[in-house]
Amino acid sequence: MKFKLFKDRKGKADQAKNNKFVKLGREIYVQARRGGPNPDANFGLKTAIANARAEQMPNDNIERAIKKAAGAGDGVEYDDIMYEGYGPGGVAIMVKCLTDNRNRTAADVRSAFNKRGGNMGESGCVGYMFDHKGLLVVDREVHEADEDTMMMVALEAGAEDVVVNDDSFEILTHPHEFEQVKNALEKEGYSFVNAGVRWLPQNIVKVDGENADKLLKMMDAFEDNDDVQDVYSNFEIVE
Repeated sequence: MKFKLFKDRKGKADQAKNNKFVKLGREIYVQARRGGPNPDANFGLKTAIANARAEQMPNDNIERAIKKAAGAGDGVEYDDIMYEGYGPGGVAIMVKCLTDNRNRTAADVRSAFNKRGGNMGESGCVGYMFDHKGLLVVDREVHEADEDTMMMVALEAGAEDVVVNDDSFEILTHPHEFEQVKNALEKEGYSFVNAGVRWLPQNIVKVDGENADKLLKMMDAFEDNDDVQDVYSNFEIVE
């Protein structure tokens, strides 16, 4: 099974990267404000930094967000909210947001659902269809390890499972073990196409035609919203 990640769906190059850095910086700022600026004592901040580094966010940006949180700050308080709902074709969607205005964000997310054939539901309506996991994706063209070797190295590092695809290995971890496994594999010389703590679907729904078009437009609307940090879904588009 291949996990289709929200951030891989578009290629707006510089603009998309800048938007992503803004959102990652906000996440780091919020986690540092809540649990302190030391990532070794603050798992939320440690995870946010790991996700930022996986996106090649410059260290200066990361340090600036932490220093801002440790200082006086700008007086803005953000709420963590996960909105859940259904897209066309019965697709399950979870929208992770950080917002300083719940009413605005709820209205924007609801509109993105409704205008594209979906509907926003109550908290928990689709969350049970996802697992919270660390995910590390290794490109098999870059690293020529065979399945047995990768399985052994990953499990010894503390991973829960390895999903084998034709072009990649997907290494799954408990969220709290993510950084440990990532560091251990990096010491063995592995690099990652994607790395982060995410909500991964238990099953995939295949969509095509009009439903696929509507879903892609819905993903675009979420990505363009500054309050949306990430989107998790269980659909795969049939070519």
